[in-house]
Amino acid sequence: METSLHRQLKAMYAGAEARTEERLDGFRIDAIRGKQLIEIQHGSLAAIRDKISRLLEKHRVLVVKPLILQKTLIRQDAKGGSVLTRRRSPKVESVLTLFDELIYFTRVFPHRNLTLETPLVEVEELRYPGHGRRRRWRDNDFLVEDQRLVAIHETHRFKTNQDLLSLLPPALPQPFHTGHLAHELEVKRWFAQRIAYVLRKCGATTECGKAGNARLYELVRPPAKKKRA
Repeated sequence: METSLHRQLKAMYAGAEARTEERLDGFRIDAIRGKQLIEIQHGSLAAIRDKISRLLEKHRVLVVKPLILQKTLIRQDAKGGSVLTRRRSPKVESVLTLFDELIYFTRVFPHRNLTLETPLVEVEELRYPGHGRRRRWRDNDFLVEDQRLVAIHETHRFKTNQDLLSLLPPALPQPFHTGHLAHELEVKRWFAQRIAYVLRKCGATTECGKAGNARLYELVRPPAKKKRA
């Protein structure tokens, strides 16, 4: 079922002139604006990897991957019922969460026809008691009725592997290992390893040796443009 969040983002990115929910090359497309296809993907990027890969052969594609910066949980007594409580979810995402998604998307990104946008959003999530198809039931099980957009706090756009490097801290030593990355970004070492993997697979860094057991990486900068005579 399409959520309010999906509909709101689709309307925002598509605009009044776009065609929505059309079939193209055997796929359903969220919106077509001019010659650009727009896909809003709240779920995993892995789920649309093959679809986007096929579409990029002939079309320019904008993939919008919202990341939830803030979420308010609204508990209801039943679906569409009265509100019992409202509370802020302790789980938050940041633009760095994109690396978790790109692990399964490096065969697609970067691509000359692909633009990836990550709006950092604030949402409300409506819940009601229920178990769904879970085999094990618990007293506090719930189902999500809807998610709706409250605000967009900022948006990041990525077209090339160099755009990913803009997320790295300026104080990162060169070369660096994942310990440096974890310290400078204030993340766990295992997550820094995921970031390093994505950067290498996307061609933004290259492995250049070792320091003890730690692999060393260096940035891959684009060649300087030749000056006209």
